[in-house]
Amino acid sequence: MSVELSNYIALSAVMFFIGVTGVVVRRNPLIVLMSIELMLNAANLALVAFSRAWVNTAGHVFVFLVVTVAAAEAAIGLAIVVAAFRRAKNVDVDEVSRLHG
Repeated sequence: MSVELSNYIALSAVMFFIGVTGVVVRRNPLIVLMSIELMLNAANLALVAFSRAWVNTAGHVFVFLVVTVAAAEAAIGLAIVVAAFRRAKNVDVDEVSRLHG
């Protein structure tokens, strides 16, 4: 039994919009980073689904590229968040610009 391409794309769209909602609504930097990761994983799911449907391996190559970028983004973003939490007990995404010193 095979899952159709439209099901993968629908799941990818739902994941992406959950990520967008997390970025727009939440003010906690860790939640924002997790939401960005969710959006990147939604794009990966769509790339792999189209790659499988069109019997093309180019989508898999782009997925490796996106995973690499996501790992770098997570490492740098987490370092910035830890540095911000060391300076202030409560960190809000809107208030990070006020923490420079």
